[in-house]
Amino acid sequence: MHSIAWWPTLIVLAVAIFTDLRSRRIPNWLVLPFMLAGVAVSGWLHGWHGIGQSLGGLGLGTLFFGILFWMGGMGMGDVKLCAAIGAWIGPAQLLLALVITGLAGGVMALCWGLCGGFLGDLFKGSGELLFGLKQRGMRPHPELVLANPLTRKMPYAPAIAIGTLLSFFSR
Repeated sequence: MHSIAWWPTLIVLAVAIFTDLRSRRIPNWLVLPFMLAGVAVSGWLHGWHGIGQSLGGLGLGTLFFGILFWMGGMGMGDVKLCAAIGAWIGPAQLLLALVITGLAGGVMALCWGLCGGFLGDLFKGSGELLFGLKQRGMRPHPELVLANPLTRKMPYAPAIAIGTLLSFFSR
């Protein structure tokens, strides 16, 4: 959306990666002011059009990751981080960032499963999520959710960071 967005985004992503890797949490004190600042800066630089673009990005990030949260596969910190990034970069760039984030997350999950010795379980769980959708409907899988203490949990802030930063270079 605007060139000023890359440096605050880089700082917030660095802190989000650190906290997500350390504690599997992305704190509100980081993402909520970043989100509000994105809307404010967009309005300051581009007026009402900027605010509309910012809110569109915020809404798209909330909707996309919110669905994944609702299905039990994404943490609320990831949802708020994606929404905050959307407030800074707008919906068009966020769409590209989401595609790259998904690819990066997939590669990270494969490496994680391979290095951790549970690649077979990873594929089995992915198959159950995809192919069990017809039986479950839009309800979360009873075992493959973050609330299950036995479920492996991969921090997703690194994938969000990769997708977001690469979206800046592709413009």
